[in-house]
Amino acid sequence: MSRIGNNPVAIPEGVTVEVNDNVVTVKGKLGELTQNYDSVEIKVEEGNIFVTRADDSKDQKAKHGLYRSLMNNMIKGVSVGWSKELELVGVGYRASNQGQKLDLAIGFSHNIVLDVAPEVKVETVTEKGKNPIVKLTSFDKQLVGQVAAKIRGFRKPEPYKGKGIKFVGEQIRRKAGKSA
Repeated sequence: MSRIGNNPVAIPEGVTVEVNDNVVTVKGKLGELTQNYDSVEIKVEEGNIFVTRADDSKDQKAKHGLYRSLMNNMIKGVSVGWSKELELVGVGYRASNQGQKLDLAIGFSHNIVLDVAPEVKVETVTEKGKNPIVKLTSFDKQLVGQVAAKIRGFRKPEPYKGKGIKFVGEQIRRKAGKSA
């Protein structure tokens, strides 16, 4: 029994949901998202979205919870938005941005310049005595996560000193170094 898939998704004010031909379109104040779906039935009734499945096969059960979660993420995205923060830990690590170009100095011979998708808003915060922080905000949760993972992939945190790019609040498993 799907516990997540059976929960209805509430539609807040200012958000419109349209379902036609296996495509769900969600429009809100921050943007518009579309999602294809199959194997389930999606209905909009009385300010809620209900996801139902035809039978209890393993594939149907998996997609039941998946599409309910995707609908919830889309609605939260167009009404409130999603954000991720990355922290650059290391001596001399710097981040700056000009519009949608993110410039990272993370210990390589050249800076890494990344063109970020126009749907994602990039902001860099640098305070004296603290690690630089890159803030990513958008209405698309998948896109924010993908851009954040790409940035983190340039220099993953290493387990000995903890240097690298990590998510704010992420705990790095540390190893003991050599002991004499």
